[in-house]
Amino acid sequence: MLTLMIRESTDKDFDEILAVINDGATAYRDVIPPDCYHEPYMSKQDLRSALREGISFWVKENDGLMGGIMGIQNVDDVTLIRHAYVRTSQQRHGVGSKLLSHLLRLADRPVLVGTWRAADWAIQFYRRHGFEMLSQDHTPEILQRYWSISERQIETSVVLAQRSWLKASGYEA
Repeated sequence: MLTLMIRESTDKDFDEILAVINDGATAYRDVIPPDCYHEPYMSKQDLRSALREGISFWVKENDGLMGGIMGIQNVDDVTLIRHAYVRTSQQRHGVGSKLLSHLLRLADRPVLVGTWRAADWAIQFYRRHGFEMLSQDHTPEILQRYWSISERQIETSVVLAQRSWLKASGYEA
């Protein structure tokens, strides 16, 4: 019998989380700007920094295999979805949808997501789950306010938000 589970990660999951991120991030190869993609996509040091910044990772397991991970982080008046990756062998099986649905239930404030502008599949995924893309006029401001990312990443990223936040905040889609 297949056992499916979503749970918060523990310290013991560190290496497996890193493996899922770096496996899932291969989708960005030859898609995002070459100066933004490197292997490994995320280093151990970068993952440790993400954890120190307060990102809480949740994992989706199928019979003990970690199929996907997704981070959640409260920043000021919003919740950010951070570092959402699905192992390539588990993609297109609902892993990301189940993780996102779980994290949306946990969030007690509006949710924002940032992703690469060239990652059409990611943008479509979040749109299917009720998110809308912010106007490019407002994207740099929002990324600088809520994320700690490089100027280059800001130049090449988009922000998606829940429709309710867009209306309440006055930011246009």
